Amino acid sequence: LTFAIDYGTSNSLLVATDGESVTAPLDLDPSALDPTVLRSILYFPNSKLCYYGQNAINQYNENSGEGRLIRSIKKYLPSESYVGSYIEDRVVRLEDLIGFFLLEIKKRGEAQVGRPVDRVVLGRPAKFSADPAKDQLAQYRLEKAAELAGFKQIAFLPEPLAAALDLRTRLETSKTVLVVDLGGGTSDFTVIRIGPGEFRDEDVLGIGGVSVAGDAVDGEFMKNQVAPFLGSKVKYKVPMGSNVLEMPKSLLDHICSPADLAQLRRSDHLDFFRSVQKWTLKESDKEALERLFVLVEDQLGFAIFEEIDRLKRALGESDEAKFNFDAVGAEIEFPLSRPDFDVSVTRPVEQILESMDATLRASELTPEQIDVVYCTGGTSKLALVQKALRRRFPDDKIVKQDYFHSVIQGLGEFASSL
Repeated sequence: LTFAIDYGTSNSLLVATDGESVTAPLDLDPSALDPTVLRSILYFPNSKLCYYGQNAINQYNENSGEGRLIRSIKKYLPSESYVGSYIEDRVVRLEDLIGFFLLEIKKRGEAQVGRPVDRVVLGRPAKFSADPAKDQLAQYRLEKAAELAGFKQIAFLPEPLAAALDLRTRLETSKTVLVVDLGGGTSDFTVIRIGPGEFRDEDVLGIGGVSVAGDAVDGEFMKNQVAPFLGSKVKYKVPMGSNVLEMPKSLLDHICSPADLAQLRRSDHLDFFRSVQKWTLKESDKEALERLFVLVEDQLGFAIFEEIDRLKRALGESDEAKFNFDAVGAEIEFPLSRPDFDVSVTRPVEQILESMDATLRASELTPEQIDVVYCTGGTSKLALVQKALRRRFPDDKIVKQDYFHSVIQGLGEFASSL
């Protein structure tokens, strides 16, 4: 048997193949609304115990945010400066953290197929990084993590190619397809000629991507709509100083990153915020910084980004919704329309679309020559993204199939051919 794993920044899935048939996605998380989807989250209440997926979130909440919740770590694979994360008083390497997670997927899958499995096909972004050296580093680290999980034969397939292979199973004639795979950490694109016949390397006409996706959209919304309630626009003067200063960009970036917000709990950051609170020029800035203290000290960063995600989904179904973060001492509430949401996340969405357009240009095809635009990944559901696609392509060319299962099914198809 061979496993195929779609290890995503936000969610992960698993199928198995015996070389002839591919299973449906296996159940990985009985606590989740969709048990085939394991959220890519680890929670360490201490250095000797780890929980995964929805159970990680539940345990984290039960323990009132104590311990270490780790999410979106896939984004650090191409980062040379990111070695790992502190769990209590020791650094656990990135490869080990991802290895723990892949091992848990492996064990849960083996329990369902009833035998050990040491062969795996892993999905990977079209580009972990625009820098080839960093891209190579990311795949090397992911391969090491898979080895630590116990896999002996490891193969990789770009995720947009996997989505195209899944689409192939539903095509009766050959089509020129643009795959738009927008996940949590990366946005990936492939232009490919594909049909019911065998897949050939020369059928890939263009492939590209950018490390901007759902997390970046959430971070941009945080920066423009939520962070002002947390002191992001505070103005202050240091004692004996005459210059009016603002929140340092490096700290603002931490506030606006789902993966980095927890780092603000460091004592030097908290001491700085306490000093700024004394030096602020307005009472409202003091109140905003007090909310930030509560958010950081009570480790509510995960909860506030969950509320952003809930709002995002609500605006996918309605023209208006309310942001309602009701943590005691850090209450933030405001109404929002879909147009206002779109304006607040325009920058990352434009970066995503620029990468898509560049991939299409590299294929030397025009939008008119594309037969099918195949959308997958949760971020492709954004109304702003769908509106932009309809400006470029007729509505009848845009296929919105299975936002979460198309990549894993394509990885399974590829694994069955090895």
